[in-house]
Amino acid sequence: MKKHTLENLDRQLNGKNKKSKVQQAIEQCQLRLQNDPTNADLHIKLGDLYLEWHLDISNTYQYIDEAITEYQRALETYINSAEIYFKIGQAQFFKGDLDKAINYLNTAINKDPDLGKAYYLLAETYTKKARFLEAVFNAKKAIKHAPLTSSSAHNLLHNIYKLSSHRNPLRWWASKWEGFMAFVTLPFDRFAIKNLMKSLSYLKFLPVLVKGYYMVQTKGLDQAIDIYIDAIEKAPGFTPLYCLLGDIYRTIGQYDNAITEYKMAIWIDSLNIPAYRHLCQAYEEQGDYDSAIETYQKLITILPTMPEFHSNLANLYYVKGEIKEAISHYQSAITLNPNRVWTSVITQTLGFVYQENKKDLDAAISAYQSAYLLTPEDIDIYINLGSAFYDKEDYENALTVYRSALDLDPANAKIHCNLGFLHWGKGDTDEAIKEYNLAIENDPNYDIAYNNLGVIYLDDLGRVPESIELFKKSIECNPNYALAHFNLARAITIVGDKIEAAKLYQIAQDINKVTNEIDPQDITNKINNLFES
Repeated sequence: MKKHTLENLDRQLNGKNKKSKVQQAIEQCQLRLQNDPTNADLHIKLGDLYLEWHLDISNTYQYIDEAITEYQRALETYINSAEIYFKIGQAQFFKGDLDKAINYLNTAINKDPDLGKAYYLLAETYTKKARFLEAVFNAKKAIKHAPLTSSSAHNLLHNIYKLSSHRNPLRWWASKWEGFMAFVTLPFDRFAIKNLMKSLSYLKFLPVLVKGYYMVQTKGLDQAIDIYIDAIEKAPGFTPLYCLLGDIYRTIGQYDNAITEYKMAIWIDSLNIPAYRHLCQAYEEQGDYDSAIETYQKLITILPTMPEFHSNLANLYYVKGEIKEAISHYQSAITLNPNRVWTSVITQTLGFVYQENKKDLDAAISAYQSAYLLTPEDIDIYINLGSAFYDKEDYENALTVYRSALDLDPANAKIHCNLGFLHWGKGDTDEAIKEYNLAIENDPNYDIAYNNLGVIYLDDLGRVPESIELFKKSIECNPNYALAHFNLARAITIVGDKIEAAKLYQIAQDINKVTNEIDPQDITNKINNLFES
């Protein structure tokens, strides 16, 4: 093709683009390629058009594969073109195939070490993979090789530094500086300007979003659904609309519809992290734990260093009874998270799993002690650690831990109750009674303290009337406490009211079907023994 003919076509296509007639421009380009199928420049132009059409939020379909195909055809002619490798890497980025994007962008840089935009897009790609060190390195490279047109790279550094500024005050200043430089270089960075204009174009949806929000808040959910569906028909590529619509469907319990909307958002943008999060929540609320696990695994593939994803996945594995997998992901969450309070909570959860499910008390104690080092002010750690020592029959350490906890919170009813249980287990009935009374004094509605104190009066001291009053008080505090009904039935049996005792055993049996506090056979045996001669 002669040069002036290609330039003429370029002017036509650019004119079509400005008028938002990309489809007609593509058709013209395809017609030209029928007559000149090996024209690499036409393939590049067609690839650019497909990419532009793909990124248009008013477009229903995806054309990213077509764009990649056209670029690859052009590459057959321009085998050493850094620009084409960059374009393919860019298309792979928007497709969501980040590993391929990295390979093509690195090839582009090898072909042209001064290609600043390739460094920048490589930084963006590493950011999406949560590999922030590589992202920062490449963003700085982009600024070095294209200092004037580096607003996007400065803005990326601004966001990365801002994320970690709470841990490093110097990062806060660095973030401010990068934000300033992003503003200064904005007029010279076409890519940044294009992104800014795209963001500003979303403002036209603000009235729709406000109206939809108002409908949701005023419980006009059906009207909100209609509003969002209408907006999606006008802008099928605007992914937030799908998430908002999915959220409404979740609110009214239409989980299948919600899941469909979240999947649509992901289909349009395969790196749409909020859509993945909401999809996981929908699966969990629906009780489809397998699908939720599969979705979290995809999220971890995209962002492998996000501790929240590992923690949530661990919770799902725990619910399913897959303890080994749960422990593995709890450990990953603990390793990755820099927030000491959050990490302490997860570490305590891991300790609970070791204690209750693995029966590995040493591992549980170690986990609780690690949590203590992170948040020594957290009273729950003392309670959990003392419980683990008690289960291990290390009563002295349990006692030390509980006493240390009382130094922090002398009025904590739960600690007094646990101390009561500890003294009771050691055979020190007087101290147990003292601690249970202190627990009740600090929490007059503490059902467990009333019940346990009642058992001491009934079984250890033989003071049946006092035990009956304590069991009744426990039931008053918690009518669904099967063990208190069971113990009250035992006490009532001693005073000779077998009919009342039978009623209480039956209540305990009914509640226990839900709470599983007591061995069902124990209740059955008690009922059978009531009327034996």
